Amino acid sequence: MDGAHGAALQLQQLLPTSSANPVREASFSYKENLIGALLAIFGHLVVSIALNLQKYCHIRLAGSKDPRAYFKTKTWWLGLFLMLLGELGVFASYAFAPLSLIVPLSAVSVIASAIIGIIFIKEKWKPKDFLRRYILSFVGCGLAIVGTYLLVTFGPNSHEKMTGDNIIRHLVSWPFLLYMLVEIILFCLLLYFYKERNANNIVVILLLVALLGSMTVVTVKAVAGMLVLSIQGNLQLDYPIFYVMFVCMVATAIYQAAFLGQASQMYDSSLIASVGYILSTTVAITAGAVFYLDFLGQDVLHVCMFALGCLIAFLGVFLITRNRKKAIPFEPYISMDAMPGMQNMHDKGMTVQPDLKASFSYGALENNDNISEIYAPATLPVMQEEHGSRNASGVPYRVLEHTKKE
Repeated sequence: MDGAHGAALQLQQLLPTSSANPVREASFSYKENLIGALLAIFGHLVVSIALNLQKYCHIRLAGSKDPRAYFKTKTWWLGLFLMLLGELGVFASYAFAPLSLIVPLSAVSVIASAIIGIIFIKEKWKPKDFLRRYILSFVGCGLAIVGTYLLVTFGPNSHEKMTGDNIIRHLVSWPFLLYMLVEIILFCLLLYFYKERNANNIVVILLLVALLGSMTVVTVKAVAGMLVLSIQGNLQLDYPIFYVMFVCMVATAIYQAAFLGQASQMYDSSLIASVGYILSTTVAITAGAVFYLDFLGQDVLHVCMFALGCLIAFLGVFLITRNRKKAIPFEPYISMDAMPGMQNMHDKGMTVQPDLKASFSYGALENNDNISEIYAPATLPVMQEEHGSRNASGVPYRVLEHTKKE
């Protein structure tokens, strides 16, 4: 009995200490989540301000003869400095918080852009007109803020030291290898339809961006985590996996920017922002959950509330971008029917120029390979003859007959 009583006392003494460790670990992980979230919010906010400053500078100097006049302004350089500072903050945030928590916080940049656009608007609106015009922006900002709060509160608390050994272990794990196989197959199929079948749908292009972006954020977290550990004294730069991740990060970021540039030439920026945010966030969270096991050990309530926060943030970003004015594309050529006093094809049946692909514009660049020879302009080659004397009769030039073979 005495032995059993002593064992029970020893067990009671051990229980508080063992239960205190998870509490301390949970509080520490929550503190790291908070630091990472604040860094990401700060970074996205500063990047949004920087982009608007540079855009303001470009608009002010739009009529300047010097195409690089903005280089001489302090505003543009201030925007560049703020952009680098913001990107550094976002980069550092991946070293503290899970990837699945940091990625959705890019909605902050959309919120900041909407607020900055309303503050710096030049037109004067009446209160009723102003509320009617920006009601979707206000609702979208509110939903995005609520979604961001849920993301930070119920985000995953999985934290792991980004050592070279841990990254290699995740890299060769069978869930990630299976995920990479599916992603590579999907990427190749989308690229085939986009390049060979001319499938220029915005979902196809932005899915290519999202797949590349998922690899970008995975490598960014690895590089950022290893750099932070190296700064703290645990050197990780002697691992070859660090340089492999760094090269993958740069390569995927470059190709991602290239596809985004192609999408911006075909679709409106607001549509790209909303669809791109939803697709990129979804694919990146999936990659983080597979590679870094972000949701391992999380209870169902936290996972469901985190998913609800993502959905609310998606809806908020969609409403904000939906309310933006669509830009009117500028046509860098003179339209024949827009010139006063000029006849076009349909004026009294008089043909000014042939109807090529239903284009009534002058100066438009078109592919005329399939046009019939009847529309090809006639050319008159001119040859000059040598004259033996000044009194020689005959014209100094003669016009040769131009055949189709020539």
